[in-house]
Amino acid sequence: MSKNERSPLKSKPLRNPGQSLDEQIHDLISDYALGPLVFAVVMALLTVLEWVKYYRSVPPTPILYSGVAMSGIGYALFRFFRVKREWEALRLGRDGEKDVGQKLELLREAGYEVFHDIIGDGFNIDHVVIGPAGIFTVETKTHRKRTGNPLVIFDGNEVLIDGLEPDRNPVVQAKAQASWLRELLSESTGHKYDVRPVIVYPGWFVDSKGSRNKTIWVLNPKGLPTFLDHEPLQISPEDAQLASYHLSRFVRAG
Repeated sequence: MSKNERSPLKSKPLRNPGQSLDEQIHDLISDYALGPLVFAVVMALLTVLEWVKYYRSVPPTPILYSGVAMSGIGYALFRFFRVKREWEALRLGRDGEKDVGQKLELLREAGYEVFHDIIGDGFNIDHVVIGPAGIFTVETKTHRKRTGNPLVIFDGNEVLIDGLEPDRNPVVQAKAQASWLRELLSESTGHKYDVRPVIVYPGWFVDSKGSRNKTIWVLNPKGLPTFLDHEPLQISPEDAQLASYHLSRFVRAG
């Protein structure tokens, strides 16, 4: 592109579901796996060349190159298996966010605006839903399931996943995200919006019947449209449009 040419796009596009995790997966592969793999391949090729010299009676040094190549391959395998578990976790999380994002997109038919992967200061909000029932942050938690009938249980304060407490309390995380978005919209629009946190567990049966905490929802993403339908009107179309406009400006400016 020459100095006299410019992009026809006036602003950045909105982000996609799971985009932050896609970027982390790319960085993980580039930083920890690609370099050692390239090194191992190069050393293997050099070893092959040395063996070719050997069979053609050219003075070879295959033992030296074989040793170096084995060291390179061993190092590459060590780095690969070291990041394999993290890579699998990131990929699972990304796929969960994409699945939830696709389900949330259907809410547009009911008059909602949907945003994905809102980047904050050192964190991201997976999804934001703005519409007649109000403004909601949606945190996606994708966990592997054991055989049988494992449950996610929410008692109003803590979440148990198949009887175990997660490493980080998702309730605290979701509430912090909602608070951050509430402050962002307040500073940007001058309005005081009520932002409610939602935590969804795709593919899990969620039991929250024992919870009296109505300030946060913990549920399977398939149940979110029903929850929204039973909510009274919380925000006017004008206020929803204002909040959506300012949030889109923040995302595009990021």
